[in-house]
Amino acid sequence: MKISDYHPFRSAEAKETYLAHYDARAKKWPIPSTEHYIDTSYGQTFVRVSGPDEGSPLVLLHGHSENGLNWLPNIEALSQNYRTYAVDIISDPGLSTYTKVMKGVDDYTAWLEELLNGLGLYQGVNLAGLSYGGWLVSRYALRYPQRLRKICLIAPAGISPFPAKFIAFALFLSLFQFRSKFLFKQLTRWMFEDFIKTQSQGEEKFEDWFEFIYLGIQSHQAQPIVFAKVFKDAELQALKIPALFITGENEIIYSVPKTLNRLQKVAPDIQVTVVKNAGHDLPLAQPQQVNEAILDFLQVGT
Repeated sequence: MKISDYHPFRSAEAKETYLAHYDARAKKWPIPSTEHYIDTSYGQTFVRVSGPDEGSPLVLLHGHSENGLNWLPNIEALSQNYRTYAVDIISDPGLSTYTKVMKGVDDYTAWLEELLNGLGLYQGVNLAGLSYGGWLVSRYALRYPQRLRKICLIAPAGISPFPAKFIAFALFLSLFQFRSKFLFKQLTRWMFEDFIKTQSQGEEKFEDWFEFIYLGIQSHQAQPIVFAKVFKDAELQALKIPALFITGENEIIYSVPKTLNRLQKVAPDIQVTVVKNAGHDLPLAQPQQVNEAILDFLQVGT
């Protein structure tokens, strides 16, 4: 593929503007960290590493169109006893730079395998993912279970079919997100309603978060989306790694009752936590509850 001097941004100006906002936001990281760029056959991946050197590794994958700074409300608690690796997924807006387009789930699992190798994480890895990142975690766990200790799936895609209303929402985003910022914001508010309601100065915090995410979408040359296909029953049953499924009670990308019923029938070994007063925004809306659920789950067996 042809690589410009400002790739993967849309222009040199877009690159300068976005990186300035990214750096300003990164200064809010509440604990010491080191920055790493890992070379893979898909491009260079940025990872922010925090926590004690001797801590068990906990790799964090954010949701679609976000980046590792998504973990700002969670990282301090998660890094107390774990060596955390907040990844900028290579196909999303952030500091990672793709040189090869992701055409399918095999590309993502291969990229993640190369990334863990580059970080020197060969076994005993705890892997956590939010939304699309949760789907990538589960897909990776099916292919490379020997590398992992435990997985945490936070509002993951692919566990249940998307409802018609959400499909319409996603289709709208894919077609019109660059044409109407106002409508994109209104639809995004629907996904983050609990965040706005539960947080002090929720409106201001939502505005800050939205503007940063929208700037990333506008600034970057997006790759085609690899659709998060729903797991077959046999695939869920094949997940032998200890797994935690965390969902907000007001989730909109799947029916919570139907999803919990399916997991109980098909994969009862998957541990489930339902977070109250939260939807798809649960790490932002209820960071303490999410942190406690992850840490309690990871601590068992240590």
